[in-house]
Amino acid sequence: MSESEAVTVHAAAAPERAGSGRNTAVLVGFTAVTSIADGVMKMALPFLAAHLTDSPFEVTVVSLTLTLPWLLIALHIGVLVDRFDRRLLLWVANAMRLAAMGWLTASALGDGVKLHQLFISGAILGVAEVLAATSAAALVPAAVPEGGRERANAWMLGAETLALEFAGPFVGGLLLAIGTAFALGATGVAYVLAALVLLLLVGRFQATRSAARTAPTRVSSRIAEGLRFIWKHRLLRTLMLVVAVLNATWSAWMALLPLYARETLALNPRQYGIALSALGIGGLTGTLAVSRVNRLLGPRWAMFGAPCGTTAMVALPALTTTVWAVALGAFLGGVGSTLWTVNARTISQRLVPDEMLGRFSATFRFFAFGAMPLGAAVVGLLAEIAGTRFAFGVFAAATVAVMAPFLRNITRSVLLLP
Repeated sequence: MSESEAVTVHAAAAPERAGSGRNTAVLVGFTAVTSIADGVMKMALPFLAAHLTDSPFEVTVVSLTLTLPWLLIALHIGVLVDRFDRRLLLWVANAMRLAAMGWLTASALGDGVKLHQLFISGAILGVAEVLAATSAAALVPAAVPEGGRERANAWMLGAETLALEFAGPFVGGLLLAIGTAFALGATGVAYVLAALVLLLLVGRFQATRSAARTAPTRVSSRIAEGLRFIWKHRLLRTLMLVVAVLNATWSAWMALLPLYARETLALNPRQYGIALSALGIGGLTGTLAVSRVNRLLGPRWAMFGAPCGTTAMVALPALTTTVWAVALGAFLGGVGSTLWTVNARTISQRLVPDEMLGRFSATFRFFAFGAMPLGAAVVGLLAEIAGTRFAFGVFAAATVAVMAPFLRNITRSVLLLP
C-alpha cells in the first residue's frame, strides 16, 4: 500500500464526529485516572517487595514484571487491537487491573501480601498496561476528528506526564502511609472509575478493514504485515528509528544520573529531586506550548526539538558540573520529548490505516521501549570503562547523529503539510 493510499483509507475510516469534544474529555480523564493508578503501583509494588525480601535481584524483578510485557507480547497485543473493539479491550485491561488489585487487597487484609503475589500481580498489570496503551492509541482517530487530534494528544500526554511523574508517586506515598490494604483498594477503585468513564465515549471503535484486500488470519502473518508496512513507509520507519535512539539515550541518562549527581555534583537527595523535577516541568511546558510552537515553526521543526533537547540533556553533564546547567538540559529534554510525542502521534494517526493502528502502535512501542534497557546497559559499561562524563558524551554524539536522517527523511512534503 502506498503512502497516499494509506491516507485515503484512514481518512475514510475516521469521519467527523459531533461528540469529539466530549470524547477528548473522556480520553483525557481516562488517561489521567489510570496513569495516577499506574504511577501508584509502579512505586508501591517495589516498595512492598523491599519489605518482604533483602534481595536486590528480587526487588528488581518485581519492577521488571511491570515493563517486560512490552518486549514479550506487544506485537501480539497489536494484532488483538486490530481485530476487536478497542473500547472493549480497554475494559478488559481495567478488569485485569482490578482483579490484581482485588487479590492483593484481600491478601493485605488477611495474612499479608506474599512476594510471589507481587510477581504475578506485576505481570498482570504489565500486560494490562500494554493492552490499554495500545488500544487507547488506536482508538483516538475513531473518537476525535483530525482537526482536534493535536489538542487531544497534547492533553492526553500532559495528563500522563503529570500523573506518572508527579501525582502517582506522591499519591502512592500518601496512600501507603495510611496502610497497604487502603492503598491497594483505593487504586482498584480508581481503575473502576476509569472504566466507567469510557461509557461516555461516542462512536464506533471496531477496527475498519479495507474491502480491497483480505487480511491474513495467522497471528504471525499479521505481525509480519504490520512490520512490513512500517518498514516500507519511509517517514514511519524514520520516526521509529529516531525514537529508538532517543529512548535509549533517555534511559541511559536516567540510569547514570543518580551516580553522577552523587559523585560528581555532590547533590543531596533533596537537591537531586529538584534537578530531576526539571524533566517533568519541561514535559508539561511542552504540552502547553505545542500548539503555539506548531503554528510558529511547523510540526517538522517542533519535532526537531526532540533530538536537540535530548542532545542538550546528555551533553551538558558531559561538558559541565554545574547543577543548574544539568537541570536546564533536563528541562530542554522534557520540552523536546513532548513536542515530538504529540506530533508523532498526530502524524501517525493521519497516515496509518485504521486496520493497522494497533499493530503500528505496538510495533512502535516495542522498538522504543526495547531500546531502553539497551541504553541503560551500554551507558553503564561506558561509565565503568571511561567515566560518567565520557558515557554522557557518547550518547550526545548518538543523538547528534540521528539529526541527519531526521532532516533528510522528515520533510514538509513527506509530512503532507501545506
